[in-house]
Amino acid sequence: MSESRNTSATGRGKVAHRLMPMTGRNPQEAHRVATPLELLFDLTFVVAVGTAASRYAELLAEGHPAQAVVAFLLAMFGISVAWISFSWFASAFGTDDWLYRALTMVQMIGVVVFALGIPAMFHSVEEGDHLELRVMILGYIVMRVAVVLQWWRVSRQSPSFRKVARANILWTLIAQVGWTVVGFAHLPLVAVIICVVVIGTLELLLPVLAQGGPGSTPWHPHHVAERYSLFAIIMLGESVVGTAASSGDLLGGADGTQWTGNAIAVIVAGIGLTFGMWWVYFATPFGDILVHRRKRGYLFGYGHIPVFIGIAGVGAGLHVAGLYMEHHAHIGPTAVVLSLVLPTGLYLLMVYLLHTLLLSATDRLHLLLIALTLVVLAAAALLSAAGVSVAVCLLVVMLAPYVTVIGYETIGYRHQQQMLNELRSGHQGTG
Repeated sequence: MSESRNTSATGRGKVAHRLMPMTGRNPQEAHRVATPLELLFDLTFVVAVGTAASRYAELLAEGHPAQAVVAFLLAMFGISVAWISFSWFASAFGTDDWLYRALTMVQMIGVVVFALGIPAMFHSVEEGDHLELRVMILGYIVMRVAVVLQWWRVSRQSPSFRKVARANILWTLIAQVGWTVVGFAHLPLVAVIICVVVIGTLELLLPVLAQGGPGSTPWHPHHVAERYSLFAIIMLGESVVGTAASSGDLLGGADGTQWTGNAIAVIVAGIGLTFGMWWVYFATPFGDILVHRRKRGYLFGYGHIPVFIGIAGVGAGLHVAGLYMEHHAHIGPTAVVLSLVLPTGLYLLMVYLLHTLLLSATDRLHLLLIALTLVVLAAAALLSAAGVSVAVCLLVVMLAPYVTVIGYETIGYRHQQQMLNELRSGHQGTG
């Protein structure tokens, strides 16, 4: 075992158990795929996403939509930024040696600490007189100690990327000092809100400030696209969890073996909606597009934050529906349906928008499909307002992604192939 080689992880054919120099991966490396370590790292985010979605659903069901949305967006922003930071670095510099693995484990500890702080943050937002971020920020401190050390390795071992590495260290530390002050300085609530907005903006601009966007580091287009697709699948798993949570207590009989109409509707709608969302996402070959549009890497990377929010929100919306049907919610049926309609619409709109912006091409068919999708979602909300049962409305919402699925599988794929051919031939530029 000591002489085994790990060419798939390092791409250089050296003994994997030795420290590998962080000189940058080959962005054209053949057969580059996600590593087992990256998949393990993603699983820690299941805890964070699940906690945020669950608390969001409970707060919505209690009749506090504004507080629920604010807390959920804050939690999902922190989760997404942390995951994006790791994934882009790993694509460009991941060595998979023992030190890289150890520092990744430290980041995983930080993710779990961050997740443990999410309930307290939700509770503070519900109370409305302060914002409890200390445990979440402590998790970020743990994560960023490891991130800075990883960039330090790059600065020491890769002359070509030394300037980029040092800039990342500087701006990461500045952002983290800002978060630490916000969490532990006992500032007035208004000052805290202003600081969160300012530092959050800095987080989004960090790649631009440090390196002019991800384009100046050797990230791998297909590897990055695969990482995002795998994380989307993990997020979609929350919809399955939401389906199970919604339907479990709806089974009738003393032993829960009698299937009720509501339980069947929730299961069909939940799994059908999740499957449709998966189908829509994987209809776009993001990896092929990024090969020709490396300068759009920043747009692709951070443009996925609303996509992730939408996916996690769908899982939470299904949970809200279950709570309502179990008579544990203090909101009306229309609000319940909207809790599923809105994140579904956000997700589908963002997938279309990313497709359009990455390809710099609009398509009349896409405009028609998204218009029909919005009609379906609006119909679900209107039916609920008209007194139609929540179970039926959930089934209508389920149909929304299948507008795109049917459109793509019949004629849409030909439109997309034409756009891809034009991209490959250079008719759409290289931006």
